[in-house]
Amino acid sequence: MEASKKSQVMLRAFSSRNFRLYYTGQAISLIGTSMTQVATSWLVYRLSDSPWLLGLVGFASQIPTLLLIPLGGIIADRWNRHQILLVAQILGMLQSLALTWLALSGTINIEYIAILGVLQGIINAFDIPTRQAFLPETVAKENLGNAFALYSSLVSVTSMLGPAIAGLLIMAIGSGLCFLIDSISYIAVIIALLAIRLTSRKAVISKRKPLEELKTSFKYAFGFLPIRSVLIGSALVCCVWGFYLALGPIFAKEILQGGPNTFGFLMTASSLGTLAGGIYLTKHSNVLESGKVLALGIGFMGISLIIFALSRVFWLSLLSLFAAGFGFILQIIAGRTLLQLLVTDENRGQITGLYVMASTGAVPIGNLIAGALASKIGSSNTVILGASICIAGSILFMQQISTFRDLVRLNLRTEGA
Repeated sequence: MEASKKSQVMLRAFSSRNFRLYYTGQAISLIGTSMTQVATSWLVYRLSDSPWLLGLVGFASQIPTLLLIPLGGIIADRWNRHQILLVAQILGMLQSLALTWLALSGTINIEYIAILGVLQGIINAFDIPTRQAFLPETVAKENLGNAFALYSSLVSVTSMLGPAIAGLLIMAIGSGLCFLIDSISYIAVIIALLAIRLTSRKAVISKRKPLEELKTSFKYAFGFLPIRSVLIGSALVCCVWGFYLALGPIFAKEILQGGPNTFGFLMTASSLGTLAGGIYLTKHSNVLESGKVLALGIGFMGISLIIFALSRVFWLSLLSLFAAGFGFILQIIAGRTLLQLLVTDENRGQITGLYVMASTGAVPIGNLIAGALASKIGSSNTVILGASICIAGSILFMQQISTFRDLVRLNLRTEGA
């Protein structure tokens, strides 16, 4: 009986038919997406044998997303999000099919991969903010935190399963099959979206031009302290997380005296931590405490990364990265939940776009900062510095917990009125 009650609490967002459909479609599609990411990187390196081209192709696929995401958020607020997602998934499937055909026909080259990567980056700029703004439409607001926790856990699981499956398929057959599976996986999302039934949402008619709309969104987001805090907190955490991602190979080889497998274990440990954090939050239904979770997550990640930076023992490094991943995902889920509860439906896509831009863009910036600092003060000191800033940020966020709680309570009360 007790186990059954716990299960109901952890999975309460699944009481919504729309969320069940959306979650199932995403579960299949995300595995295909993570397979393609691994297969693409491997194929680029095999064709070029150039680390520089490997980074350039990755950069080419990310830059359109970072530049166009604010516009994608505006579109998500002006148009029907359900229809935008359908179009984005169909275009993504066509892009993946083109990659499949080029790979299986043997005509693939770096230029084609880069061009298709840019196209996918453009699609993502409209898909990502719409997807995050659409999720609250599939569940009741009191279950929103649980929905984000379940979705984040799904992302963690697929980010581990996809690469593992891709590695086996690439060794046995080649990258082409991974692209084909990804193409087919889009069908699951398309079917799920077609099956979802929503109450009609009135489109926002704005007389302002997109640039004026974007300026208004920036002014609103950074003029409202709680939203500004969530955006800055996410950028801070993702930037410091970029320190670890950039310097991880150095810790594995130089500090822990290991090789590629050591780095692989470190990455797995942090991924398992994010999965554990997502599962942990599925058990907690009180969205009023999202501000507290956010502040604690930032501080916990900071402390864990300091331990990692000082560790010279493999098992302690694994445990500390597991804990860091746990704290990292607490902040991410709590921040997303707070943001969705603090904004109105009319500007949800725009503010979500700013959030994605802040968090996604902070990782490569963190990589650049980490590389520059590590050459001057060393890898360990660089991670310690970033982690210390996180702890300071956590203390500042602690002072705003009551404000977050009052605003969320007011939002829920207004929604129920």
